[in-house]
Amino acid sequence: MPTKGYMEVDPNHCKGCGLCIEACPEDCIEFSSEINRLGYHPARYKGEGCIGCGFCFYTCPEPNAITVYKKGKEVA
Repeated sequence: MPTKGYMEVDPNHCKGCGLCIEACPEDCIEFSSEINRLGYHPARYKGEGCIGCGFCFYTCPEPNAITVYKKGKEVA
């Protein structure tokens, strides 16, 4: 499936809960192997497959941790 959007995770806000990973219907988010300043393995975009649905954004409990873009426009 072609990429219709993309998402970004701010590793300094992510607490590694994994809710965005579970919510992603395209399985395009994973845990990073790096540890952020809070001591967590933050989520990260795998680099392809995002459809810009925003499920990750809406399930994330941390404000400002996830931004979703669809067809060049910021969705959330």
